[in-house]
Amino acid sequence: MTFNLTFKPYGERAILVEWPAIIDEEILKDIIRFKNIIQNKKIESIVEIKYAYNSLLIIYDSFCRNLKNELQILKTCYLHEDFKHDNLSNLWKIPVCYDVSFGVDLEAISLEKKLSKEAIIKRHSEAIYTVYFIGFLPGFLYLGGLDDSLFTLRKATPRLQIEKGSVAIGGNQTGVYPSASPGGWNIIGNTPIDFFNPKLKTPCFAKPLDSILFKPVSLSEYQNIKILVEAGVYQLESEVLHD
Repeated sequence: MTFNLTFKPYGERAILVEWPAIIDEEILKDIIRFKNIIQNKKIESIVEIKYAYNSLLIIYDSFCRNLKNELQILKTCYLHEDFKHDNLSNLWKIPVCYDVSFGVDLEAISLEKKLSKEAIIKRHSEAIYTVYFIGFLPGFLYLGGLDDSLFTLRKATPRLQIEKGSVAIGGNQTGVYPSASPGGWNIIGNTPIDFFNPKLKTPCFAKPLDSILFKPVSLSEYQNIKILVEAGVYQLESEVLHD
């Protein structure tokens, strides 16, 4: 499946490619496909490729003297080349405690949405989320797939400190804070799982196109899992998915 893309200069040494401005898994797959095609071409003048929900930024090592030619190369690559990959991804099952001691914004969301806390937890934990990309903190997963009824605006005044492992809703997204940091998302729970560990060969266990399922656990279960995580012996439950 191909999309009607726009290609345009972005500063003096970059080209921005844009897809339709929606959060969509097929668009994500197409962006990653195109990114892989470009990287596989091994164009020496390209030094970096970054992507977001519906765009790809191609950065060159110097000023693009023949921009028209570079644009044509990219358009030809997109339309006429492909990149084969194994299409394997993982479904990661993340334990989350939605206890009120963690879910400090559950009450406010409940009042705003006219939903019980139990209904919010049920809808949040029944969805399967797609990992789109990783940022703004190392290990912070941008997830698509939040139930429409749970969309909640970010806070007008961000908190100065959000606890590591906080599970939160920000607009039409949900995510987990991998470390303590400021933030403006609405906190509904906490996970004892490490989303980023620089000591490991793969610091973040998840990758784009993986899936996330949040599994509710009690406060005592949370505490037991946390002990195992800190001891380095907890095995995160997962399964392999085929596209």
